[in-house]
Amino acid sequence: MADLQHSGEQRSSMALEIIAFHLGEQQFCIKTTAIREIRGWAAATPLPHAPPHVLGVMNLRGLVIPVINLAAKLGVLSVVDTSRSAIVVAEVGTDIVGLVVDRVSDILSINEKLIQPVPDLGAAFDPAFSHGIIPLEQGMVCFLNLDHMFANLDLAAAA
Repeated sequence: MADLQHSGEQRSSMALEIIAFHLGEQQFCIKTTAIREIRGWAAATPLPHAPPHVLGVMNLRGLVIPVINLAAKLGVLSVVDTSRSAIVVAEVGTDIVGLVVDRVSDILSINEKLIQPVPDLGAAFDPAFSHGIIPLEQGMVCFLNLDHMFANLDLAAAA
């Protein structure tokens, strides 16, 4: 794994900092620059008529933010064990959102050259939810594009 480095090691100009996490057995990642903080599991306050992937809202130091079941948003299976689950608080554009993940794996520095394009799977598939796929020795990691995933979600209305 010469192209994969843990965050404390020396980085090249092509290095990209990511945070990796699990939803079920699948590993995903997002840029660390989008992360505000990582919190332990806390129940959200449900909202009437919210979309199925919106668990509700939570109070983040006086700011009410939406809490999203990321597995439901992506359409993947997830075993939410609240004792191990985490809420990744991320910036999406100018909004703040809490993303529920099964568990956070690691903070990594990867070489941008490792990122491969998402294969074309037909008209019903939206490849723009992902910046690409990162093949590693221990499996594939889907690099999520949060800005595209939440482009049509009015987060201000959910909060």
